[in-house]
Amino acid sequence: MKKIGVLFGRENTFPWALIERINSKKIKGIEAEPVLIDKCQQNQPSDYAVVLDRISQDVPFYRAWLKNAALNGTAVCNNPFWWSADEKFFNNCLAEQVGVAVPKTVLLPSNQRPPDTEQDSFRNLALPLAWEEMFEYIGWPAFFKPFAGGGWRNVYKLNNMHEFFHVYNQTGQLTMMLQENIDFTDYFRCYCLGGDNVHVMRYAPQEPHHRRYVQEDIPIDPKMHKQVVDGVIALNQALGYDFNTVEFAFRDGVPYAIDFCNPAPDADIYSVGEKNFEWIIENAAQMLIKKAQNHVDGQMNLTWGTFVQNSVAGKGMSAAKEAPAKKKVPAKA
Repeated sequence: MKKIGVLFGRENTFPWALIERINSKKIKGIEAEPVLIDKCQQNQPSDYAVVLDRISQDVPFYRAWLKNAALNGTAVCNNPFWWSADEKFFNNCLAEQVGVAVPKTVLLPSNQRPPDTEQDSFRNLALPLAWEEMFEYIGWPAFFKPFAGGGWRNVYKLNNMHEFFHVYNQTGQLTMMLQENIDFTDYFRCYCLGGDNVHVMRYAPQEPHHRRYVQEDIPIDPKMHKQVVDGVIALNQALGYDFNTVEFAFRDGVPYAIDFCNPAPDADIYSVGEKNFEWIIENAAQMLIKKAQNHVDGQMNLTWGTFVQNSVAGKGMSAAKEAPAKKKVPAKA
């Protein structure tokens, strides 16, 4: 029996509907259930062929359990080793490498020193920093946000350097990014499953949470749709995410990737709507079933992105078979 486990926390609509959908297909030798952990013994396999991770970003114990399970053959979605190392500034750099346009961004040291450091720990920083050069490069208004994390926590829209320094002085030990504002004419949020299965949704990030998907029935120009799909695939092929969302903002005909590190994205029926919910339930079920069917005991069954596979650090890694690479998206129209 190949068991598919869903690891989740306070979510209700998505995990239970996903488990029910998988089991309703009555595929011989495959069943789904909520993950249940009664012990975590080093270098011992779990009971699951596949695990969909929805919560380990908030629970370090779960992340460690998933890594141990993955080393012993469980196909964990998303790869817990890559997810642990991933962050938004690196993703922006990677996006440019694969030809996807992103807003201009600079990385800044934390306003306050991290624990167990002192003034000499930062002797390699040129102080004061080149503030004027960075402000000129980014322009105003600009977005100021953490280089890692999600949920729109600690995200600010700032209009000038006076607002910037007022907020920067309150960010404590957070490592932050200052990012160009994109005045967009169209905005899309996209699910991506298995690296190449893309569902494009119109999205209104400026609206209250429950109204952000209300434009889903407005037709999408075919050329624009293709640009978005190609960009989503290019990013997820490089990152190696099995389950992710990507947001694109269009300015002057160019799609800018705004947010594309969402390995446990919102999938609640009350926020995404019934139509999008049905797509994600059915397609996630099919992806997890396929992974269970392709699971091989005694080897690593994780997905690794093309960037990791082709890098020096990635040489020699055991990688799951991935979808063929798709055409890159030009960074400029």
